[in-house]
Amino acid sequence: MVPFQEVKNLPHRNIKLVVAYEGTKYHGWQRQVGQGSIQEVLEQSVSKIVCHRVKIIGAGRTDSGVHALGQVCNFTTRSSVPLEGLRKGLNSILPKDIQVLKADEVSHDFHSRYSAKGKIYAYRILNALEPDIFAQRYEWHIPIPLDTEAMAQCLSLIKGKHDFSAFRSSGSGNRNPVRTVFRAELARGANPSRLIMLFEADGFLRHMVRNIVGTVVAAGLGKISVRDFDDIMESRARERAGVKAPPNGLFLVKVIY
Repeated sequence: MVPFQEVKNLPHRNIKLVVAYEGTKYHGWQRQVGQGSIQEVLEQSVSKIVCHRVKIIGAGRTDSGVHALGQVCNFTTRSSVPLEGLRKGLNSILPKDIQVLKADEVSHDFHSRYSAKGKIYAYRILNALEPDIFAQRYEWHIPIPLDTEAMAQCLSLIKGKHDFSAFRSSGSGNRNPVRTVFRAELARGANPSRLIMLFEADGFLRHMVRNIVGTVVAAGLGKISVRDFDDIMESRARERAGVKAPPNGLFLVKVIY
C-alpha cells in the first residue's frame, strides 16, 4: 500500500465497481445523515484501502430494503492499489451483506449514472397460501390466487416509449416522465408459485417499478381490468394507479452501458 503522502503525487484513476447487496437493513443506496446506507458503507471501506476519502457515484439510488445483484458505482483515486487487491481487500472489511463482484479501471469520462444506457430490474412474488419464512426478505407474499394471464397482458402494454407519470412517486422532481421500456414480462420460477416480473428500460422514475408491480397485481387480483390498466397509464395520474409494492421483492439486476 502506498503511504498517504505519496498518494497525492500519483495520477488519477477512475475505478468502476460492480456490487451486490442484501438491502434489508440499509436505508437505501444514497448517503443519509444518521442513517446507514450502502453508499456510506462503501465510501468508508474504500477510503481505508486507498488511504484517502472518496466520493462514490452510484448508477441508481435503490430504496430502503431493495436489493442489488449488479449495482455499478465509480470513484476516483490516486492510489496504485491493484484492482484484484482492491476487490479482495474491500470484501475482507465490508459487512457480509455487501460484496464487490468486480473492479475495473475505466476512462476518466465514465460516470456510473450518466454513462448508463439502461437498467434491468426483477420483482419476485410468492403466490402461495403460506409464506416462505426463509425467503420473505426477498419476495412479496400474496396468498390470494393471481390471474397471471391478466398480469402478463398488462405488462405487455408498458413496452415501448410512454409517459409513465401514473407510475412515478412524488420526489421525482421535474424529470422527463417519458421512458422506453424494452422488456416487461412475467415468468415463473422453478417453484411455479414464484412469479418474477422482469423490466428493462432506458431509465426508471422514482418508485416506477414498484408502482407498476402494485398496479399489475391489482389486475391479477381482479380489482382492475387490463383495459383499466391501460386507462390508468394514459391518464398519467398517480392517484389512479395501484399501491406501491413492498421493497423487499425488488432487485436491481444489471446496469447496461
